[in-house]
Amino acid sequence: MTSKKKIATVWLAGCSGCHMSLLDIDERLLDVVALADIVKSPVVDGKNLPEVDVTLVEGAVSSEEHVTELKHIREKSKFVVAFGDCAVTANVASLRNLVGTEVALKKAYVELPSNVPGKLPPGGGGVSPLLSRVTPLHEVIKVDYYIPGCPPDADRIFDILLALLTDKTPDLSNERKASYG
Repeated sequence: MTSKKKIATVWLAGCSGCHMSLLDIDERLLDVVALADIVKSPVVDGKNLPEVDVTLVEGAVSSEEHVTELKHIREKSKFVVAFGDCAVTANVASLRNLVGTEVALKKAYVELPSNVPGKLPPGGGGVSPLLSRVTPLHEVIKVDYYIPGCPPDADRIFDILLALLTDKTPDLSNERKASYG
């Protein structure tokens, strides 16, 4: 008997909608877990990334921590999949690029009524240093496959995962060339 493959999912600067679409494959999740163990995911709270066959990465790259994590993911993953429009194009998260990091931080931490007026949190408030630009994954690491959509369609996710887990090349002939949320 061959051992099961390993899948990881990671959530960077995004809304978690892609992970919700992954759950929307419904009972077909049983087909996925028959072929592979999910070893890291916000859903299963795995902390360390072992060697894996497939990593689905949701969200754009917005911080130094994301860059470090992505490079580690690339080293540990046979296939890296940009999972959703934020990972593919930087999408909504890249709106910060229009105003800049300092303006975005001031708005989020100083001007909103839920925060202490006029004050940034000490030491960045636990936020990893932000990059000057929010980018899609492929600007930081090599990406093997792209699943566009905001969020991606559950059938598209399942078809690509099933192909990768059964050692087939995903059929992307019917993929949309661009998708914007």
